[in-house]
Amino acid sequence: MTTLETPATPRSTAAPTVLLAPGVLDEVIADAVAQYRTAWQVRTSGERYLPRCWALLVGDYEANLLRVRAIRWAGNVRESDATVLEEFSEVIVPCFGSGYTNGRRGYWCDPAELLAITREVEDAGYDVLGSVHMHADMHRFWPEHAGGLELSEHPTPMDEYLFRNGGWPLNLILHLEAVGDDITMRLGAWSPPAFEDAGGRAAGCRVLPVVGER
Repeated sequence: MTTLETPATPRSTAAPTVLLAPGVLDEVIADAVAQYRTAWQVRTSGERYLPRCWALLVGDYEANLLRVRAIRWAGNVRESDATVLEEFSEVIVPCFGSGYTNGRRGYWCDPAELLAITREVEDAGYDVLGSVHMHADMHRFWPEHAGGLELSEHPTPMDEYLFRNGGWPLNLILHLEAVGDDITMRLGAWSPPAFEDAGGRAAGCRVLPVVGER
């Protein structure tokens, strides 16, 4: 049995509401669950498989509403692009920990595919709003890869780094956790952090309310 829980989030007149079209995340959820089940299955044989799922969010937005209408899958160059590998080696690993030496930690969208998808959806009158990716409770079975963090639907410091540099208005995190024989899920929606606030300090991500469209 699989359940999806979206925690209540505080509403603010300054924070846009995220409106999800019916079934828009079904493919993402199916892929994330498959990745998660694989990770749990192989661990019994001593292997280590880090589940990973990432997709683009497509839709439109107004001043106080981000409407997600579709997703788009895009290629991952995290383990193949020389520039990306250099950034992980020289910036990300020193800042966020040795767990990111593992090529399955993190996802880096193929820039050529991102450009093609952006042009495609803009031609249809929509925009790329951001991305959705999965978190798993790997701190329970591979604590050394979690870097001391208890992963949840909240962004990690690495997530905040990527959200800030990406600049997209919407960042969804789908957190999966095993409870007995079931897989429970929680969905968090976040704005990108600003580079700095009025006091010159780095600002964090802001939670966004999520509702489903009927």
